[in-house]
Amino acid sequence: MRLSDLDYELPAELIAQHPAARREDSRLLVVERDGGRLHDQRFTDLERWLRPGDTLVVNETRVRPARLELKRASGGAVEVLFVRPESNGDWRVLARPAKKAPVGGTLETPDQALALEVVGAGEHGERVVRIARGDLDAVLRERGAIPLPPYIHRAADDADRERYQTVYARTEGAVASPTAGLHFTRERLAALTANDIACVPLLLHVGPGTFRPVSEEDPARHHMDEEWYEVGESAAATLRDRRARGGRIVAVGTTSVRALESACDANSRAIAPASGWTRKFIVPPYRFQAVDALLTNFHLPRTTLLLLVAAFAGDDLLKRAYAHAVAERYRFYSYGDAMLVV
Repeated sequence: MRLSDLDYELPAELIAQHPAARREDSRLLVVERDGGRLHDQRFTDLERWLRPGDTLVVNETRVRPARLELKRASGGAVEVLFVRPESNGDWRVLARPAKKAPVGGTLETPDQALALEVVGAGEHGERVVRIARGDLDAVLRERGAIPLPPYIHRAADDADRERYQTVYARTEGAVASPTAGLHFTRERLAALTANDIACVPLLLHVGPGTFRPVSEEDPARHHMDEEWYEVGESAAATLRDRRARGGRIVAVGTTSVRALESACDANSRAIAPASGWTRKFIVPPYRFQAVDALLTNFHLPRTTLLLLVAAFAGDDLLKRAYAHAVAERYRFYSYGDAMLVV
């Protein structure tokens, strides 16, 4: 397929800048692959489309308050996004503007509580920094900002520190939220569990590469950044058992899909424990190994996320669903509405 096959136009007012007043106020577009029917629902109707025995698979990564304003020795400002730690204690970061963070330079907080030495450079504004002075974790907790996506045209506020986290977020390490899960409340999950719809956690630390636009017209030529994932023994056993008894595996978000499919790749297509770095990139056509239904948000054109959903739903049906969502004025992207593909 060509990348442009999935392009669409979106009025700016449909890009959600703030979350719904309550998590469950979102709308839900249900897409039936068998027959191609579309159903306009509320997120509170989700239980109607799930069955006892089904299992929700959720990504329990937690977003780090990873964006920090630093200054150069000359006084110029540089924004740094802390992506992940390296094994030797250095950090991989994104710097903006990158040219103001050359190798050999130093970046500091205004009060000099934290100083970083730039020790390496890569593409797309990537830098490797070494902590020369201070406690990075303490500084990020005190003054780091949640890295909201660039299409949200406002600064992150204190409310975003929790509202941009899922209620089941446990392990800090992501630079973006697995946003399909933002619609859930603890009460909704408890109600589903009471109806024999299980909730199984796994982990994929979302990195900036997930959202980097695909520039190649042939998506197969796109280079995917690596991200850390973990599918535990208990999670894999539960999924195998419930699927064998007729239940569906319902992935909550594209990151859960990539973690599950990466684990299957590591285990000869079987659902089994696995962990490590993955560059899993799913484009049409693709045979899914561990996903029977997908709960997701509406994604930007020319992204790896949209390509994954197209592989699951089918190109034509996905285009029709997105055209319907635009016409019916669904809210798009991270703080927007949800779509369930069954």
